[in-house]
Amino acid sequence: MATILAIYGSPRRKGNTALLLKNAVEGARQSGATVEEIVLRDLKISPCLEIYGCKETGRCVIKDDFQPLYDKLLACQGLILASPVFFYTVSSLTKITMDRCQSLWVKRYWIDKTPFGKTDYSKKGLFISVGATKGKKLFDGVLLTVRYFFDALDAELWGSLLYRGLDFEGEVIKHPDYLEEAYAAGSEFARSIS
Repeated sequence: MATILAIYGSPRRKGNTALLLKNAVEGARQSGATVEEIVLRDLKISPCLEIYGCKETGRCVIKDDFQPLYDKLLACQGLILASPVFFYTVSSLTKITMDRCQSLWVKRYWIDKTPFGKTDYSKKGLFISVGATKGKKLFDGVLLTVRYFFDALDAELWGSLLYRGLDFEGEVIKHPDYLEEAYAAGSEFARSIS
């Protein structure tokens, strides 16, 4: 049975990315996956202070809500990350979490000495995002950030669901095809890692 960690990175509990992620989680569960949901808004996570306390063990030394999340990131087989686009990258809640995963980068590349460019990842990741504008390059920056974040977690970017023109809370409900696509992607994602 696949174990998936689903991370809600939106500051809004009922925002568009949250609704899309909820559908993806439901699809994954219907395909037999065990899914644990994490709402970043509910956690108290300090930004990375770049003190490199992680260089000895690969574990961040700042004691806050990131510590149990670190263990869950290591233990899961798949990660579904959802964040709206803010200034062509992820939300601040998501970015703080990503930055704290510098400790996992240190573990992977400094301690475990994984060769750079190694692509036989042990995990998979699915990214879900929405943006208010319809700009052609709206998701270019965020996808680059997500790819490198997943790499630090030893995860390949298996897929992404990216939707333009959604800003106000709940607008995605007017697009049932998006919600159905998220459900189907969650289901397929779970099957791909089981």
